[in-house]
Amino acid sequence: MNISDFVLEEKYSRKMKERNCESSPKSRKHGEPKSSSFNTINEKEVDDISLELFYKPHTITLLAISIGVVIYTAFVRSTANVENNIWAGMLCCVFFFVIVSVLAFPNGPFTRPHPSVWRIVFGLSVLYLLGMLFLLFQNYETVRSILLWLDPNLANFHIDMDKEYAINCSDITIERVWSHVDVFAVGHYLGWMFKAVLIRHMGILWAVSVMWEITEVAFAHLLPNFKECWWDALILDVLVCNGFGIWCGLKICKILEMREYKWVGIRDIHSTTGKIKRAMLQFTPESFTSVRWLDPKCSYMRIVALCQLVIFWQTSELNTFFLKHIFEMPASHPFVTGRLILIGVIVAPSVRQYYSYITDTSCTRVGTQCWVYGCIMVAEALLCIKHGQQLFEQTQAMNIVVWLLIQLIVTVLFIVGCVVCNKYFRKGEYASRDNSPTKHQKKSKIH
Repeated sequence: MNISDFVLEEKYSRKMKERNCESSPKSRKHGEPKSSSFNTINEKEVDDISLELFYKPHTITLLAISIGVVIYTAFVRSTANVENNIWAGMLCCVFFFVIVSVLAFPNGPFTRPHPSVWRIVFGLSVLYLLGMLFLLFQNYETVRSILLWLDPNLANFHIDMDKEYAINCSDITIERVWSHVDVFAVGHYLGWMFKAVLIRHMGILWAVSVMWEITEVAFAHLLPNFKECWWDALILDVLVCNGFGIWCGLKICKILEMREYKWVGIRDIHSTTGKIKRAMLQFTPESFTSVRWLDPKCSYMRIVALCQLVIFWQTSELNTFFLKHIFEMPASHPFVTGRLILIGVIVAPSVRQYYSYITDTSCTRVGTQCWVYGCIMVAEALLCIKHGQQLFEQTQAMNIVVWLLIQLIVTVLFIVGCVVCNKYFRKGEYASRDNSPTKHQKKSKIH
């Protein structure tokens, strides 16, 4: 064992001895409490380590693997093809950036299945932000050429080849309605279930849902696929996909909130079935507490922050459709799907950090992942505005003004309505939830 490994082992042993003790004052910023602070949401530590092997430092191993990758990429592989060389160089850079992310970036608010997973997510979000900023300084032809170099098949697709929905809206038959229930409808439902698990508030979710349908109407003159029949927008989208997705997501949250988590280490489980089950449960949340975006005593600034959340959500959704329309990509293209998956995993810690920032008075700074996601959202919007000048020249200013006013009114009505409802009709719910004997007495031991 060399000196560096000995030092790392000593640090790890010291950390294991102190993992159940209170955190040192030096590990916190001056004036911040032990919990519910910026450190908790930006660099959450693992409180209970069951498999020590996966939490020991392996920096020397990573260094050896990295050197091996460099040797193979630079000296062993063939360099005859220029495009393959560029791809190999780009992937090698991404590989090293991911390694640096694991070593240096913060964990964020989550630690399951492993903190390194969320460090990688943060690193990929930084890479994506840098890519958006790079494209922002190129002209449209350059960006289009880059996309065609990445996927030459895009040259055969044009945005006017996309499917249109608002045709013969008076013709309502079971067969026609069923034809609209495609893979995108399933994705729509799963997306809203995911949003419900993230936000966990009925009022905010319905505000986003209703406002999105209004957003589609306001921007239908720019994006043809926003043109939908009334029954498609109200019944299939709002009631079926959105409504059922929100209901299922909130049901999942309710089930997860009803149990108190008491994790048992794999070494303490003797049966093989129990060990396998515990390993699979590593991919579930460490804990799942109810959120309180609004309560009877919340300030006006929290209402403003929630209105901002709804607007930010609309902007992020709009970026998805404008990007694929301006740069002419089909909805099922891997670039579109990959971006949605990446944004989805980025949004999870971002929403949690935003929630802590606006509800916890001891948290005086927004989380790093949330900050990066805000930059991504703005960079994507700027990229759409810059490279979609011909499209935005067709903008009907009155539609946008009316949309902004309706957005403000609907959002405020939903948020204020939830505050009033909590104040006068559900004021005993929070106290009963905290004082519930089930919450204090029921413990489910996971084997």
